[in-house]
Formats: sequence, structure tokens, C-alpha cells
Amino acid sequence: MKRKYEGVIILNTIGKEESIDKMVSRVGETIESEGGKLQQIDRLGRKDFAYPSNKIQGGFYVNYFFEAEPASIEKIQTALKLNDEVHVQHYQVLAA
Repeated sequence: MKRKYEGVIILNTIGKEESIDKMVSRVGETIESEGGKLQQIDRLGRKDFAYPSNKIQGGFYVNYFFEAEPASIEKIQTALKLNDEVHVQHYQVLAA
């Protein structure tokens, strides 16, 4: 049974400011290749962290809204852990 998810992804944009659109689309492609069906992408913009995280002062926040099987979330997380452009990822199930 597919569920609706919201994924908050923080992209590491250090030295990559000109390619944010490419980074956003690559993450979306990864979600789709692992079994998700994208519904909406919201670019929230660059924000600073309250404290440095792994020597990074901030990142580019993006919300991905998609449908997927629960087993696909683990595959998506694993695939994005291998992507050095993704600094933080968090997923939650949206109410029906």
C-alpha cells in the first residue's frame, strides 16, 4: 500500500551554487528510481544552521512530496547517503 511522504533534504552547496537546480533534480530522480512517485518539489532556499554541522554552516533546504511503498523509503535513504551533495535527509508520513 503506497503512502504519501514528505522528505526534507538539506543539500551541501559549498562550491556548487550554480548547480542547485541540477542537484534538486538528481535527488528527485533518485527518489523516482527507488520506487517513489514525485508529486511536488518546494525549494525553501538557503538557510544557516543554529550551529555548524560537520563543519558546514548552512545548506539549501528542499521539500519533496511523493508517494511510495514503505519499503522504498529505506532504499531511498541508502541511495541518498551515497550522494555527497545530500547533507541531511528526513522523511515523515503525511496523514491521508
